[in-house]
Amino acid sequence: MDVTAIAAAMVAASQAQTAAVAAAKMMRMNADAAAGLAEMVQENADALRQLAATAPGTGGNLDISV
Repeated sequence: MDVTAIAAAMVAASQAQTAAVAAAKMMRMNADAAAGLAEMVQENADALRQLAATAPGTGGNLDISV
């Protein structure tokens, strides 16, 4: 192998390593975002349960006619 082929192989290997590191970081960010979304959905469900837990008969005499 000549010197240019070796140099090109080393540059290609360096680029591949950089791409692998970037891909791993993006996957980690995606996983963090998914975990944050799941947490937000759970918090919203909990809040909705608290709002729905009213005293029996609440709203029973509400007149919604127009």
